[in-house]
Amino acid sequence: MAQEQETKSRESRPPREGREGRPREEGRRDDRRGDRGDRGRPEGPPEIDLDKLISDSLYLDNQAHGIVSRMRDMDSATKSQLRRLYNAVRRAYRAPENERQHQFVMLRARLAYTIARHSLRSLDQMEKLLLQVTRKNDSRGYERFRDLFEAIVAYNE
Repeated sequence: MAQEQETKSRESRPPREGREGRPREEGRRDDRRGDRGDRGRPEGPPEIDLDKLISDSLYLDNQAHGIVSRMRDMDSATKSQLRRLYNAVRRAYRAPENERQHQFVMLRARLAYTIARHSLRSLDQMEKLLLQVTRKNDSRGYERFRDLFEAIVAYNE
């Protein structure tokens, strides 16, 4: 009799959380490594279109304005941090053509570090754009990325 009551009470309890065939709590992830970059980040604006950035100056200007307004709303980026990043962009752009892609790849690492270190979530779009630029490895893309960063620094003054 005591055993029957124990069995009934176990059946009425909610299932335990576990790994081996037991039901899991909804929303739990077993592989947490896959989404480290999305912790608590709100959905941001859509990515910047590189081809449109290259072909349309007004698009570049609008994107710069949007990033600066998000910086003012979301981040505490200082003008000197932006200036240092912009100087790094200019140095990478002036590198010899055979070294330029490498310089921009290293710039992306530096930008990612700065974003993470200072919680500059408004610059996430710039990091994604920089990845597109380095993959395309086109001199016009590098030039437009530099122009966009210059506009961001100018509008942030």
